[in-house]
Amino acid sequence: MASRRATAASTAPVAETDEVFETAAEIFRVMSSPMRLKIISSLCNGEKNVTQLLDEIATTQPNMSQHLNTLYQAGVIGRRREGVQVFYRIVNDRVVTLCRAVCTQVAIEADLA
Repeated sequence: MASRRATAASTAPVAETDEVFETAAEIFRVMSSPMRLKIISSLCNGEKNVTQLLDEIATTQPNMSQHLNTLYQAGVIGRRREGVQVFYRIVNDRVVTLCRAVCTQVAIEADLA
């Protein structure tokens, strides 16, 4: 069964394979910042505005806005306006799953050390 999968994968068009790696690399690039991981983690608990995020994460408002914009442009989070407030939420559950898996594994390994 495994060899059948390997054969199927090796016959995939190179462009298709390149697209998968490019997409994966973009996801890892977006998640390569500890600040963005903190934002993702905070938004896993529900929708929040910038003030609420700043109450949980120690940074400046301009820095927070820059990271939120990066996550928004990458399609990880969505936003909606309510009056003068902008609320952010997770829209890409795959990134959340990946973030939780990696952070959980790191925490487990840190406890073992």
